[in-house]
Amino acid sequence: MAKRIQRTNVRTKAPQARAGGGSAQPAAGGRGRTGRVKGSLVTDFTIQLATLSEAGISVVKALTILSGQMRAGPFKSVLAELTEDVAGGTPLSEAMGKHPQVFDPLYASMVRAGEVGGVLDLVLNRLARFREKAAEIRAKVSGALIYPIILTIVAVVVVSAVIIFVIPKFQEIFESFSISLPGVTQLLLDISLFVVTYWYVVFGTPFLLLLLHFALMRRRQGYRLRMHGLLLRVPVVGGLVGKSITATFSRTFGTLIQAGVPHLDALGIVRDATGNEVLLGGVEMIRRSVREGEGIARPMGETGIFDDLVTNMVDVGEETGELDKMLLKVADAYEISVDRQIEAMFKLLEPILLILMAIFVGFIVVALFLPLMEIMSSIG
Repeated sequence: MAKRIQRTNVRTKAPQARAGGGSAQPAAGGRGRTGRVKGSLVTDFTIQLATLSEAGISVVKALTILSGQMRAGPFKSVLAELTEDVAGGTPLSEAMGKHPQVFDPLYASMVRAGEVGGVLDLVLNRLARFREKAAEIRAKVSGALIYPIILTIVAVVVVSAVIIFVIPKFQEIFESFSISLPGVTQLLLDISLFVVTYWYVVFGTPFLLLLLHFALMRRRQGYRLRMHGLLLRVPVVGGLVGKSITATFSRTFGTLIQAGVPHLDALGIVRDATGNEVLLGGVEMIRRSVREGEGIARPMGETGIFDDLVTNMVDVGEETGELDKMLLKVADAYEISVDRQIEAMFKLLEPILLILMAIFVGFIVVALFLPLMEIMSSIG
């Protein structure tokens, strides 16, 4: 799939934050303070600002109220600067654009569309729902991962302890009786000897490979593209990832269009905000086609990322003038499908991990007790 999409270097130079929030980096002119701002704080602020706007309170007064009730920290400093800028005549969206690590391009663009259309409160409510939905999905995935990760860590620690500390003691016992060891026992002893002798290789190599992987993912776009494309081709997992990025694209793009952001600008925001290189290349391909006057459905199908159901629904949305509604329907459907698949996959993963652990422990028990039984027979 990744081969069908040309590599592109269209990312903006400024670092972009995801919908979950980020760090408040110093703005131009030395303003701002370094510190991490939780995504939940930004979501709560959005809901409260929308409520105050609906009540007819001016933006400056609403920001003053919210800044005053915020506890000391990086976000309070950001809100104070927002209040100062807006009071000085700067549009809210432009003031937010000075803090891209807190208010990402999606956020600022939707606020700009709300300001232009005079429906800032409505746009803020939509933005809050979008952020809450994204946070809900992340929480479900994180919650589902906790048990398998803990089980895997415990299994690795227990097995490593047995191989390093327990098995060498049995080897001393076997050598003292000078018996002929079964092949399975000798294999286990050889594994234990290798791990004890070259422990730095056994434990250090995976760690170094992980460090190298993360470094390349941060610095090499080509490596990211290959890894993301490979992930999409992995059985079961690839289909899940494909549905997930389809849902993310559909909800983000649909929310931007619903807020009144032009299609080209919305596609540019989706492109810059995505963390998947395959989707980034696909969105840029769609954007080039739209710039040339084509529709969205056909280039979406040509990317190889989106299935026929998605492209057909987008085609219907373009013909009926309800593209935003169709995209949000696609997002809802695929998010439900992803939730169900994740739940089913992790329900299946847990017994698989237990079975694998039981097989390995059984292998150790059998390998150690076969010569022990021979020793007991000889003693008897």
